[in-house]
Amino acid sequence: MECFKSMNEKVGTAEENRFELWVADIKQYLYCPRVVYFHYVMPVEKKPTYKMEAGKEIHEAIRELEKRRKLKAYGLEKGLRLFDVRLHSPKLGLRGRLDMLIQSEGGWYPVDFKMTEGRPHRNHLYQLGGYALLVEEEYGCVVEQGFVYLIPTKDAVVMHIGTELKREVSQLIQVIREMVNREEMPEVNPSRRRCQDCEYQNYCGDVW
Repeated sequence: MECFKSMNEKVGTAEENRFELWVADIKQYLYCPRVVYFHYVMPVEKKPTYKMEAGKEIHEAIRELEKRRKLKAYGLEKGLRLFDVRLHSPKLGLRGRLDMLIQSEGGWYPVDFKMTEGRPHRNHLYQLGGYALLVEEEYGCVVEQGFVYLIPTKDAVVMHIGTELKREVSQLIQVIREMVNREEMPEVNPSRRRCQDCEYQNYCGDVW
């Protein structure tokens, strides 16, 4: 995959590996690398969007509902649900806050709540893969699948998380870290539709 090419050119130093990223940076980088660039390299005042503000309240409401629901939506009979799970891996230089983690007899399942409709996108899958890596290290388990819970339609979409995906996510983390350390602004995202509601749109002079 093109975004992993630099992995063959440069291996991060120990100093670079101490720079920690958030799992959400994986999703943002795949959506538009400039979001991550502005956040770390050129911190500027960003404009919160309506979707961001509304999403915080909706996520909290969903967590309260989940506490009373059964696990049939996830194809599970029973299990322990943990909410707002804080995860950290010094080895990967990665941390995150997972919406929900299900522990059952069949395994461990990270669950990410999303304010989106339709099939989850590639960036959602890779973000879930990042959470899987953190869960595996934190709890000493193997994560083979997780769920993206689509809030508007109340659908729990199963996402398979294999060895190859985990490898690619690990590589992508290093690619993002290299971009930040080089302080090199990425190219303009080819999808202008993504720019419409971006909180950083005022700072992309070559777009607007």
